Order: sequence, then structure tokens, then C-alpha cells
Amino acid sequence: MDKAGKEKDKSPSLPPLSPNIPPNVKVEQVDLLKRSIISRPGFGTSGRHISLLTNHFKASIKNPDEIFYHYSVSIHYEDGRAVYSKGIGRKVIDKLYQTYYSELAGKRFAYDGANSLYTVGPLPNDCLGFTVILEESIGKRGGPSHNGSLSESGKKSKHSLQAKTFKVEISHATKVPLKFSSFALQGAEPERVQDALKVLDIILRQEAANRGCLLVRQSFFHDDLRMFTDVGGGVTGVRGFHSSFRPNLGGLSLNMDVSTTVILTPGPVLDFLLANQNVREHCYIDWTKAKKTLKNLRIKARHNNMEFKIRGFSENPCHKQFFTLKLKNDSRGDDGGETSEITVYEYFTKHRSIELAHSAFMPCLDVGKPKRPSYLPLELCSLVPLQRYTKALSSMQKASLIEKSRQKPLDRIQVITDAVRNYCYDDNPLLTACGISIEKQLTQVDGRVLEAPKLKVGGSEDCFPCNGRWNFNNKKLFRATRIDSWALVNFSASCDISYISRELINCGRNKGIHIERPHTLIEEDSQSRIAGPVIRVERMFEQLMTKLPGPPEFLLCVLPERKNSDIYGPWKKKCLSSLGIVTQCISPIKINNQYITNVLLKINSKLGGINSLLAIEHSRCIPLIKDTPTMILGMDVSHGSPGRSDIPSIAAVVGSRSWPLISRYRAAVRTQSSKVEMIESLFKPLANGEDDGIMRELLLDFYQISNGRKPSQIVVFRDGVNDSQFAQVMNIELDQMIKAYQHLGEVDVPKFTLIVVQKNHHTKLFQAGAPGNVPPGTVVDTKVVHPTKYDFFMCSHAGMIGTSRPAHYHVLLDEIGFSPDDLQNLIHSLSYVNQRSTTASSTVAPVFYAHLAAHQMGQFLTFEDLSETLSSETLSGQESIPVPQLPRLHEDVAGSMFFC
Repeated sequence: MDKAGKEKDKSPSLPPLSPNIPPNVKVEQVDLLKRSIISRPGFGTSGRHISLLTNHFKASIKNPDEIFYHYSVSIHYEDGRAVYSKGIGRKVIDKLYQTYYSELAGKRFAYDGANSLYTVGPLPNDCLGFTVILEESIGKRGGPSHNGSLSESGKKSKHSLQAKTFKVEISHATKVPLKFSSFALQGAEPERVQDALKVLDIILRQEAANRGCLLVRQSFFHDDLRMFTDVGGGVTGVRGFHSSFRPNLGGLSLNMDVSTTVILTPGPVLDFLLANQNVREHCYIDWTKAKKTLKNLRIKARHNNMEFKIRGFSENPCHKQFFTLKLKNDSRGDDGGETSEITVYEYFTKHRSIELAHSAFMPCLDVGKPKRPSYLPLELCSLVPLQRYTKALSSMQKASLIEKSRQKPLDRIQVITDAVRNYCYDDNPLLTACGISIEKQLTQVDGRVLEAPKLKVGGSEDCFPCNGRWNFNNKKLFRATRIDSWALVNFSASCDISYISRELINCGRNKGIHIERPHTLIEEDSQSRIAGPVIRVERMFEQLMTKLPGPPEFLLCVLPERKNSDIYGPWKKKCLSSLGIVTQCISPIKINNQYITNVLLKINSKLGGINSLLAIEHSRCIPLIKDTPTMILGMDVSHGSPGRSDIPSIAAVVGSRSWPLISRYRAAVRTQSSKVEMIESLFKPLANGEDDGIMRELLLDFYQISNGRKPSQIVVFRDGVNDSQFAQVMNIELDQMIKAYQHLGEVDVPKFTLIVVQKNHHTKLFQAGAPGNVPPGTVVDTKVVHPTKYDFFMCSHAGMIGTSRPAHYHVLLDEIGFSPDDLQNLIHSLSYVNQRSTTASSTVAPVFYAHLAAHQMGQFLTFEDLSETLSSETLSGQESIPVPQLPRLHEDVAGSMFFC
């Protein structure tokens, strides 16, 4: 941005969207009607045709008039306590079927693991009660008990059969006609279609459960070492499969795909702790951390081959943890009531003759009851397989998992088709009763490849992307900035910042950016490197400010680590929130022209420059947008680590800000309640009547930068929501956007086009007869899309490694009235406006920016920040957790593309 533009951004007061309204005049708001998802208006035709395969397998139904009978199930222990464990529930239901086969008339059923089961045809009675007895081979105690349950001979730890009695009640709930699973095309009620599909998916889950698989929603994973891959930290990646039935234009299909999850690496508990804490010796294990990590995990004891759940640790180390041992009377052959105090270590080494090499000075595992602890030495215990790891992966673990999970398209096709054949779903008794058969080959579909949009670079020169890529070799940036005042700081001891400075200036000259020599280059001193990240940043700024004549336009920061540097958050917070200085962080491994060019692209866009433009926006000929002020929004919510309810979710919305251009964006970011997906701050009225919401901020920015024009049309791209949340997006979030607009005194509400973008799905596209990925620009809007709703798949990027995953676009509302071709071409073009890259993004740039903005601003909220804001009531167990607010961006950078 030029100097005038910068001054304009800093205007202290923004013009209102409409004349001032007298305080005694109340703005009447129109009634916000509940909206329905639109149907497909037609199909696209532009682009060249291409033959594709997809991982949907056609399912035929010979008995469509069959009816599933839904029964409610309640399972209780003999004392009346409810059974909540899905594992126990499945065992009880399996035993019930074996025991009461005749009473159930031999009816097979699908059980969901909770409180529902389904049969094909009715059971003999609508309400049935059963008593089920499960016998398990167990020991009275797993190890020495704190209150003395073991004798000297150890007889009580020998195996015995323990019977547990369960009461099961089954009552008829409703009927679910199978025909609705394929009636979506005829316009059947969505709820009834989903009910029928739910039953079919439960059948698939039960099939996997019967094979002993780990179930994760509709994915299942076998205990097969060939499917395991180590990702470090005691965590193992497991390859399995996703399977679900989907209604589409071609009828009903089975969607089968490769799926990956992570589990705790099975094996000795001590080996796991060493790997998990990244230490080499047992003496370095952090037992406080280990206790938290191991709680509720399942282990198998080596000395008796039995499974237990870990409740905690003993209070004392193994050689000091005493319990009461009943002594054997040799003359009578019984214990005679005599006891002796003995340690767990002595019991296992002397009375059980088990050698313990490491356990003496370690705590024992408590596998007993809350009031009757039972202790086992750690080295006798191993983690059982297929225990899901639910904590957040580190950046290194994520990278390793992604790297080891990749499959080339042809390899993926082979694995998927083999799985469909091997699982023999046609032999499932419930599917057979319905007459459901599944084809064994991938579905053929017709796709189209859209032409890549032409770009404009410096000097209005044309740039033609090839295979989703372009470069700036011998080209200048479309609108380059000038950098007169800047500095370079170095937190890395292994980087030559003088060389980086020279290369940046030289490369910038070639791209049209005039960069003066930096005011100063500052190296972090060795003493500061041992301090905490916040202190290191503060010390660096103390040095910096003494050497600069005034605030710089820009700071280049060299970090010590490429990913997950603890310096990143404090540095960004200091620059963007406290001081209002644009900054770029780097951690170079190899410095070459391509690397420096990519850094310059980010710097130029952050300082208000434009690297490239779409030719159609340069010439102002974007259909339905060129003549009507149009705002484009990208929306996403980023959630904290799994299981952390004290980490707030972060909502980010980016909006285009310079109509008729669609390449420049500004972000607004807010925190909200943890794990809440719906954005809470689109409209945020305060007690004084003002609105402090996201939409007001973006609407006023659009008004200012677009020369006093108000958006008459708003195109919204919403990321991160699933199908069940579509109605909430339409009738809650959209309502909030309209209220924010009305709060500014406007009566004429803009037209909205609302599109949900999904990447977390299991549809893959393959080129028929070709080994590589589908070409960028590939679109599919037939055969495997929804029968009536308006959706399509688009793969806008070039998949260089592994198998490409297309974005799934769902058009929920289109008041603007795009034709299918116009909308698909607009979305494809928006994948080429990412200013920080020279490759087409896998989804539209506004969504990519929103995801990036939420992630970057999330770095502001370190755990130390949160711990200061949490009240004592929260820490003591109260349900209400305060949501810490993000620090607002400094006014000098609020309008910049800081997220680039």
C-alpha cells in the first residue's frame, strides 16, 4: 500500500454506513425467517471432460420394503447401577443372543453399543426382559492389596471364574423403513433418510466390532502390526478403513476409504514412559506427568496374564510400599489368621520368585478400587493394544504421521478394493436379509477440468499458471511496496543474518521492491538464550529500541526452530498487539532464490502490496460481482487441544476489503467458549448499545476501503462444520450477520450466498487409467453428489505427494443467483488469490486465510496467560470457565494481512 493508503487506514473515525440516527429513533429490524437449504439448480458444463473413478461402491437393494425395528435397550448391573461401558454392553448383548436364541426367534440384530438395537422384522414381543450372566477368568486381586488380601502362598491371586449378573430390558421404539435410504432422490424427508442410513452404518460398525477392531466413529482399526507405524513419543499411527453408506444421484453407495488414527504404542509400560517423555534412563522419568498420562489406561500383567485398568500410583516406591500378608501355617495348611507387614517389592521377589530389575525405587501401579488399592510393579505391566491416543500431537508427530500415511493413487485404489472384497459385506446376515449387495469395483464418474485463471503481475504482464503453479522468475510483483526503515533480529545461533539481509535486498530489487539497508542487525546474546521466551523477547526489544531512530516499518525475525518455536507467540504478540509493527518470522534451512522470493511475497502483502491479481478482477469482469459491491467472507473456528476445556476456541473471519478486487482481505478474530463451533461474536451488542462484533469491524473496513460503497451482496465461505450443523449456520450465524448490518442503521439487507467448505470427508477422485492425481481444477457435480442438495467436489490444487483430497462445497443459500458454472469458476479463481504462495490452494483463499488467522492469533494465548485468568472457582471444579479475550491488534496493523 502506498503512503496515502496507509494514512487512510489510520483514519481515527470511520464514516457510518448511513446518516446518524437520532437517539430517540428505534431501528425496526425485519423478522428473520427460518431458512431451508436450497436444492440443486442445475449442473455445470464448462471445462474439458475427464473420466474419473471414485471410492464409492454401488449398493443394490433387492428388498426395499423391508423394515428395521428399532428397540430401546437398558442394561443394568444386578444392584441396579446402569452400564455405561460400550465394551461391556457389547459383551452382554452378544451373550444375550447366545443364551436366548429361541426367545428371540433367531433374529439377528445390530447394536449401537449404547441404548439401541435394530432387527429386520419384529421380535416376538414388544417388551422383553432378560437376565444375562457373564463369567470372566479373573483373580481376586491383581497384586498385593493395601488392606491385605493375599496369602503367603498367593492362592488368592490364582485365576477363578467370577460371574456377573446383568438385567437387560428391550422395548420397541419405532419402525425405520429401509426404502428411505434410497428415497432421497425422490425428495423423502431428510430425517427419515438419515434414520435409515444410521441403521446401515450401525451394521457396519458392529461388523467391525465383531472382528475385535478399535472403532472411531465410522472408521475401524485392526490389531495388526503391518498396519502400525511409529510416530514418536510413545505414539503409534494405525492404518484402518472408513466405511459408510451414502445416498447420491446414482442411488445408494458404500463409501470405503483408508483412514488413520493414533494409539498408545503397545508394550511394556516403562518403554512407553521413556518414549513419551523422551528420556533415556528410568531415573529421569517425571512421575507426576507419568501418573496423569497413565490414568485409566488398560494394562496386562505379565505374571498372571490378566488385564486391569490403571487407577493411579502407590504413595511410596515399590520397596517401601507395605501391605498386610497373611502367613501360611505349615502344620494346618491354612493361614491361621497370622499376618505380616511386607513390601510389594519383597512379595514379588521372594514369595513369587519374580526378578524385578528396575521397580524397587519406582511407584507401583494401582489397579484396585478407590478404597481397596491393589499394586503391581511397573515392569510387570504392558499396555494392551488399540488404546486410542486422544491428546494433541506435536508438530513432529503430525509431520511423521502425515509422511508415513501417504499413499499414491494407484496404491490407495488397490488397498480400498481389496478391503471391500475381504470384508465380504454381502455375507452379513442383516444386509443379506435386506437384499443389499455391493459391487466390488470403484464407481466411474464424469468430471470436468476448469481452465486455470490468468493472472496479472508487475507491469500488467500476463502470467499463465501451469498445473496449479506459477513463479516470479524474471517477473515483478503487481504492486510492490517500498521498505525504508526495518531491522533484523536473530534468535538462532546458527544463522548468518548479514547474508540474509543482502539476499533479501537483492531479490527484492529483482521483484520490484525497493529495500533500504536495515537500520540494525541484532544477535541474541548467549545468556538470554537460557531465559524464558517472554523474557527473551523483551530483552531483544530493549536492545532494538536503543538502536532505532523510531518505530520501524517492518521487523524480520529469525527463529531458532522451524516449527513450534516458543518465541513465536510472544514475538507476534509484542509486535502486532503492543507496538503495531509488521513482522515476518523465518527459520531458514536452505537459503536460495526461491526461499527468499516466498519470504518477500509474505512481506509485500503484509505491508499492503499486491503480488498478483486475477486478470478478470484487473479488468473488472467477474460475473455478478463486477457491477455490484460484493464482500467475500471466509469463516473458521480453531479449537484447543483435545481434552482441554480451559483452552478457548478462536473464531476468525476474513473479509475482502477493496471491491471490485477479491484478492485483498482483513481478518477479525475473537475467542469464544471452548469447543463451540458456532461463531458467537458476529454480532455482539454491549450494554451501552454499541456493537463490538466481528461483522461491524469488517463492514466498516469494507465501506472505508471501497470508497464509501456498502456491500449489496455478501458471499460467505464457512469452514469446519458438518452436515448436522448446516441449519445452525443458516439460522443462527446468518441471522447474526444480518443483525450486525441492521445495527448500523441499514434497512436493505444484502443478498447472501452461503457456502460450506468441507475437507474432512472420505470421497477421493482418481484418474481412470492414469497413475497420478487428478489435475488441478477438477470438478465433479454428478453421480456421487447429494441427490437433491446443491453440492459438488473440486480439487483446485496439484497433488504432488500422496492422494489429493478434493474440497466438498455445499451451497446452502444463493440469493445472489450464481449459475453453477459462474459459481464453480469463482471458487476455482479464489484458489489462485493466495498472496503468500505461487500455487493454487486446496480451498478458497478466504477460508485458508481464516484458518491461518485463527491459528496465528491462538499463539497469543499461551498456557501461562490462561492460568492467570482462570479463577480459583474454576480451578476448584466449577462448570463455568471464563473465556480470556484476545488482545486486539494495534491500530497500525489492524488492517494489514498480518496472517500472511
